[in-house]
Amino acid sequence: MKILVVEDDDRMAEALLAFLGRAGYATVRAANGAEALELLGSDTEAVLLDLSLPDMDGLDVCRRIRGISGVPVIIATARSQVEERIKGLHAGADDFVVKPYDVRELMARLEAVTRRTRSMPGEAGHEASLTLDGMHLDFVNRLVLVDGAPVDLTPKEFDVLAVLARYPGVVVPRDRIIREVWGTDWTGFNRSLEVHVASIRRKMERDWLIATVRGVGYRLTGV
Repeated sequence: MKILVVEDDDRMAEALLAFLGRAGYATVRAANGAEALELLGSDTEAVLLDLSLPDMDGLDVCRRIRGISGVPVIIATARSQVEERIKGLHAGADDFVVKPYDVRELMARLEAVTRRTRSMPGEAGHEASLTLDGMHLDFVNRLVLVDGAPVDLTPKEFDVLAVLARYPGVVVPRDRIIREVWGTDWTGFNRSLEVHVASIRRKMERDWLIATVRGVGYRLTGV
């Protein structure tokens, strides 16, 4: 697996690259946002992105990456406020870690986001597509159309919608969605799930499509 590490601090970057290398990952390092966009390639399987970069804000870099690629992006930042995390998710990040972080947590998060990217499209035992009340969901190509027009969902937003679509009309518990999309049972992702669901509703202009079942989870309606 090739990971693009976007980190302007030389000492931190060297330590992180060495650790990832020992863990068997191929890495490439960018010291600023411009380098990150230049080094991002079709063989990049994940991006570890610092927000405090010398030439541009990391959130802008994340938006630009998301505009050209569906590669998983994990934000690494010292900005621990909840609002900053929400901004990162809105910018298209799949996950985040707060500095200083435990490298074991980072590895677990890398494995989780890349596992979901590899396994979600066209899983065995599930239909390759779903059409529902003007919405067409293509699991193989990870595309969503509403009334024939494409909807620009982030990878995590698509994954959330895909999980609900695999259980149409059924209430899917929050913990199951988090486990299938984020690869963890940690309830700390509840707020992230809420943000992603709200964003899906807004982008698809179908507030009724995903029903909230208070205290339980979410249900794809119209089936």
